[in-house]
Amino acid sequence: MSRRSALLAALGLAVAARLALAQSTDTFSARLSWVPISLAQHSEVGGEGVATATLSRSQLAITGSFEGLPAPATAARLHQGAATGASGPAIAELDIVHAADGTFEAAVDLDRAQRAALMAGHLYIQLHAERGVPPDNAVLRGWLLAPQASAARRRER
Repeated sequence: MSRRSALLAALGLAVAARLALAQSTDTFSARLSWVPISLAQHSEVGGEGVATATLSRSQLAITGSFEGLPAPATAARLHQGAATGASGPAIAELDIVHAADGTFEAAVDLDRAQRAALMAGHLYIQLHAERGVPPDNAVLRGWLLAPQASAARRRER
């Protein structure tokens, strides 16, 4: 093979690899559990939930379910924290069933910084109910983590 042919073949492989990476999807999951509370707030929280999110290019498709809330759900939001486990501002609203047991979903377009935050485990889902922890009646929270990150965190416990 001539040097030029080899160079063209290598360039073609590089372009194909880049396109494959751009088309790839990543899956993240979250276990939703009680938001941080004081002993006095114990009766204001309850329930559990799960979520799955699939990233394709810049769109994050989120689906999830919850059960056992202390009151009907009022809102679900995607938040960005400074680190895994750190609270932060809401970046998107999720569609949610207004009941103590139900589902939520959303399709969220992420910017470059939000994608990086997702990959680092800094995005989380928070559910709110008619009764929850003041000031916003939060009840459940869970960080979206890649499968290998979730397994590593379970081993650390």
